[in-house]
Amino acid sequence: MDHPTPALPQRFNFARHILEINAERSSKVAYIDDHGTVTYGELEQRIRRFAAGIRASGIHREERILLIMQDSANLPVAFLGALFAGAIPVPVNTLLPADDYAYMIEHSGARMVIASSPLLPCVQEAFGKVSVRPELIVSEGSANDLRSMDNLLAAEPLAVSLCADTSCDDFAFWLYSSGSTGRPKGTVHSHGNLFWTAELYAKPVLGIKTDDVVFSAAKLFFAYGLGNGLTFPLSVGATAILMAERPTPQAVFARLTEHKPTIFYGVPTLYVAMLASPSLPGKEDVALRVCTSAGEALPKEVGEKFHDHFGCEILDGLGSTEMLHIFISNRNGGVRYGTSGQPVPGYDIELRDENGQPVAPGEIGDLYIRGPSAALLYWANREKSRATFLGDWLKSGDKYCADTDGYYSYAGRNDDMLKVSGQYVSPIEVESALMGHPAVLECAVIGKTDSEGLVKTTAYVVLAESRTAARELEDELKAFVKGRLAPHKYPREILFVSDLPKTATGKIQRFKLRALQD
Repeated sequence: MDHPTPALPQRFNFARHILEINAERSSKVAYIDDHGTVTYGELEQRIRRFAAGIRASGIHREERILLIMQDSANLPVAFLGALFAGAIPVPVNTLLPADDYAYMIEHSGARMVIASSPLLPCVQEAFGKVSVRPELIVSEGSANDLRSMDNLLAAEPLAVSLCADTSCDDFAFWLYSSGSTGRPKGTVHSHGNLFWTAELYAKPVLGIKTDDVVFSAAKLFFAYGLGNGLTFPLSVGATAILMAERPTPQAVFARLTEHKPTIFYGVPTLYVAMLASPSLPGKEDVALRVCTSAGEALPKEVGEKFHDHFGCEILDGLGSTEMLHIFISNRNGGVRYGTSGQPVPGYDIELRDENGQPVAPGEIGDLYIRGPSAALLYWANREKSRATFLGDWLKSGDKYCADTDGYYSYAGRNDDMLKVSGQYVSPIEVESALMGHPAVLECAVIGKTDSEGLVKTTAYVVLAESRTAARELEDELKAFVKGRLAPHKYPREILFVSDLPKTATGKIQRFKLRALQD
């Protein structure tokens, strides 16, 4: 039964909402990070102190604060503290070069930057490239003459009555897109958007409850990770685990076995690596009741193998920075691996052809979404805003098809689609077929134009440790795909590689593979 959806008042501040619903949980642990634990009572005090600290520092309503912070309890404090004060937090990828940080500082007009100590050299390099330098705060400890976040938190707590009187539609925070097709876009979200992702997805689909312990491999700067590790647990009073280091299988296994999370949020490439690791813990060593996957399509075989090992479903789904979190998802008891699931109640989905007309079941179309968590605009980018935000609808840039039961299957990004022998081929479909072979650990499929100007399907394959590349294996993989798909879809060329280029959030960067063909 779906969770009843409450009405959202017009005057609404998400940070104040979180403090109010957890007021009776002051002694319960809200966060476990690399430094220890933070209770809900301590979290509230730090949020209100941070809000007072930035106001005392001259930060005004709707001014931006760039958060270049590794995952620790300080990041939710800064994010929610900024919301409480009416400022705009902008959490950004912690793995970027200095040029990207310089661009984001300039583009956002940030008045303050809060950075984790290990990232300071890169951030200070970025400061040398900007025309106006905001105040730089170090989030943990101290560094030279820089002010520390502890200094901000020394302020007297801002009274709840002095919380910024925002509306549910006011600008609340930004997230920068990955920028795979150009400069990153500053995606502007409202206070209400955070509320709706919890009410429409986390509670009814994920089934998150107060006694859950959650752990997200996706970091908080990622829209997926922000919901997983901040919005969702705090919306029900659950406990969240945060870690600063990269989510390697070993690091993930340590948290799964030590802290026993009941909900784990991963991405397909991580699930593949976990299952391939000789250190994979047994079902009896963990407490998982449900897992999720997003970022890109979860291969059918990976979901089935994980479920067989842990007895726990992976709810693969589709979300985006622009929609803030997942709007198509599998659900417990109705999982169909190899699909993204069905629309999350509260969201409308349409697949349209090149003329904007609906496509028939089984046909590939452009994905359009309508729902209450949609971003408001891209900051200072009217052209991209007008191309993406079309009235009530958002054009995602993804290709999908749906079956007669309403399950949606990913066909790739618009730029990834191939036309072979006059027919569209989804690289995702070919990759899924290849992943069914035991020799294949990971793969990515692109189009390669031959000497006659014809597009041929080319696969880059990372092999499982037990197999070595050979001409016989290439022929075997081609025959394997031919036995699963229409003849024109099999890869005409298979290239064996040691790894695939990926974003910080684990998405395979097919555009980099295409560049190798030029």
